[in-house]
Amino acid sequence: MTREPERAHFRLQTSNLRVLCPCALLLTLSGCTNSDSGPGLKPTIITPPSTTEMFTGTVAVGGNDVRGFTVSAGGEVDVTLTAAGPPANIVMGLGLGQVSLGTCQLFTNATVSTSAGSTAQIGGNAPAGSYCIAIFDVGNQTGVVTYAITVVHP
Repeated sequence: MTREPERAHFRLQTSNLRVLCPCALLLTLSGCTNSDSGPGLKPTIITPPSTTEMFTGTVAVGGNDVRGFTVSAGGEVDVTLTAAGPPANIVMGLGLGQVSLGTCQLFTNATVSTSAGSTAQIGGNAPAGSYCIAIFDVGNQTGVVTYAITVVHP
């Protein structure tokens, strides 16, 4: 018979918890809000403004031309050969890299043979830093080629 008071005590605690838990939950949730005002943990994504740089020049038969630019914050970098010729449909080598020991070292996954177009031929995410682009003869030039390249980056 000594166990009966223990059970009664346990029932009393359980019934108190049944009342206290929903009340505590309501009090906790009442502090939450879906509004955009006030302090909260809603993340804010800050996208750095894009910079568009345009490079023009010429490439001699068997030659290349290299240009440098700086990415101020990590983000998408797009390189577009927008014009090249004569002839208008000439295929040129185009690459993105970083300067090392005074030379533009092209990334192996960022070098293409392409004709001019309106969409980026090279693109991807890059951390802040100094980069270079190179345009070069892939072996099909018969004369000097004039080009225009657009680079869009943060």
